[in-house]
Amino acid sequence: MQIQVNNTLMNVKVLFSESDIRERIKQLSEQINLDYGTENTLVILIVLHGALIFASDLVRNLAMPTEIETVRIKSYEGTTSSGNINLVTPLPKDLVGKHVLVIEDIVDTGRSINFLLNELKKSNTKSIKVCSLLDKPEAHEYPLKADYIGFQIAKNFVIGYGLDLDGKYRNLPYVADLIKA
Repeated sequence: MQIQVNNTLMNVKVLFSESDIRERIKQLSEQINLDYGTENTLVILIVLHGALIFASDLVRNLAMPTEIETVRIKSYEGTTSSGNINLVTPLPKDLVGKHVLVIEDIVDTGRSINFLLNELKKSNTKSIKVCSLLDKPEAHEYPLKADYIGFQIAKNFVIGYGLDLDGKYRNLPYVADLIKA
């Protein structure tokens, strides 16, 4: 498949198929179920918009009661991080004493998740963990690692399964790398 990006033709190379993702989500949810059990409520904090598809598939495989909340952070313009992090929506107010699982689409430089975790620490939660569909260790600028990682990828720009390019291609059922044609 090819797509047009700013007057440049790009090839789309599938990195993780729909079935790859489904199987990995099953494994991640089994681990989360083991770690949290079925008794305590888990607050799922979905980082919009990128993690929405991943989170909805993951949550349906969790055994414990869940509360679902969302937050929106903006740090990308086109294919590059702007370096500025904006909290577009406020954090949920009542997180005191609760277990929180942040669902992220990708840990790239780590700036966004580092920013979000620092904000969440002010909420007096019982625990905070991060589950990310993708991790780009080569791009990390902060010494942090998600607690649950779907897949590690190289330092490339990817689209699909919630990840976008200027708001487009989130609906692709797979994760794909963009390569100049």
